[in-house]
Amino acid sequence: MFGLGTPELIVLAVIVLLLFGSRLPSAMRSLGMSVNSFKKGMKEGDEEDSQNNLDSKQND
Repeated sequence: MFGLGTPELIVLAVIVLLLFGSRLPSAMRSLGMSVNSFKKGMKEGDEEDSQNNLDSKQND
């Protein structure tokens, strides 16, 4: 990956943690909440689709 080896990636990760370490927990929390919201929306969409399919089959 771009000519970066394991030692370079470790150094890069340490630098990123030092720079953004204090904001990292809140960013991960926000990411987790958005993923949960996305999953909930997908499940609700699937339920609506299956309900619409049942309704259309009953009306036929």
